[in-house]
Amino acid sequence: MIKSAIHLLMRRRHFWRYATFSEISELYTARLLRILAFNMASAVTSIFLYQQGYGVLFIALFWTSFYGLKVLLGLPLGSFVAKFGPKHSILVSNLLFIPALIALALSSTFGLWPLFIMLGFQALSGTLYQIAYAVDFSKVKSVDHAGKEIAYMNIIEKVTGGLSPLIGGLLAFVLGPEPVLVITSVIFAAAAAPLFKTAEPITLNQKLSFRGFPWRLIGRTAAAEVALGFDVFTSGTVWSLFTAITIIGIASDEIYAANGILNSVVLLAALAASYAYGRLIDKRRGRDLLLFAALANSITHFMRPFIGSPVAVAGLNIANEAATTGYSMAYTRGVFDNADLSGRRVTYIAIHESLANVGACIGALTLAGLVVFFGEIRAMHYFFFIAAAVVLLIATARFPLYKK
Repeated sequence: MIKSAIHLLMRRRHFWRYATFSEISELYTARLLRILAFNMASAVTSIFLYQQGYGVLFIALFWTSFYGLKVLLGLPLGSFVAKFGPKHSILVSNLLFIPALIALALSSTFGLWPLFIMLGFQALSGTLYQIAYAVDFSKVKSVDHAGKEIAYMNIIEKVTGGLSPLIGGLLAFVLGPEPVLVITSVIFAAAAAPLFKTAEPITLNQKLSFRGFPWRLIGRTAAAEVALGFDVFTSGTVWSLFTAITIIGIASDEIYAANGILNSVVLLAALAASYAYGRLIDKRRGRDLLLFAALANSITHFMRPFIGSPVAVAGLNIANEAATTGYSMAYTRGVFDNADLSGRRVTYIAIHESLANVGACIGALTLAGLVVFFGEIRAMHYFFFIAAAVVLLIATARFPLYKK
């Protein structure tokens, strides 16, 4: 039913490209289910760890190890995607996430050791998925209407991303966080099923090749990609933890419902922004969008330490979502164009994914260092100021697409 609705919407908008809609709509459907499951889990993970008695320092070092492992896995898992194709890789990545969720649920009973199992499986799953998804979408997109297709994907992501923390948070409040993780594992198992009604979009049994690789394409966006990873860690893990500890209160399971509600208020802003930004990108205004959205994103990070009420949190979440949506859509369009230009699609995307994880790893390690010297709350205050400066590097990305 979900796939049929998406298929109908796309066909009405781009009827001259009907032959490729099955691939696009299947990817949209699989992405929707994956995000639903992932965000239901991510809405509880760091807060769950804090409730178990692990401080911000431990959580920061935990995510440092997680992203560091993802950096190491980038190229090997890129080879896996090249050999078996992105659709089969997405299926494997979803299955790999299930042991991570079960391990997290068991950590409240068995202590620390299940967390290391979670870390390993989640790193494998997340890295494999991001590479496979980007390879698949970059291959089946339309060159002329990529902005709109990215907008539709972003709308689906934001609808699901807006509702799933609310669903996960309310379930965690009613049932407790552990049952939510079990429910999420079932959704993960089904999330790749829509993809297998069409063939793999790339030639199978490829190998990553670095001979003649256009490293200049990587060099022009490397700093921006690292900053993007830093931003993801800031807006997700650090901000959720900060609001839970300092504004909402973390003593009871009510925090999951409250956090889910605050993360879901961005929905309408994200929907309106996604479509408008997609039209700008297709009108060759992607570079301007990237610059202004990166600046706006920096301003929202600078404001975070001064937020003191749930209403203010909701307002800042809306502003940050509008800014993040703008730069990420323009940036993603440029990355997909570079993947086409490189002639080494999987290799290029695997390297970019590794660079993003370098940025997130640096972010987590920075937070850990600040906690050591300043304590938990002041450390997060200073971290947001640092993030406001770092994310400006996103505006330094130079894509050949935006010179045309």
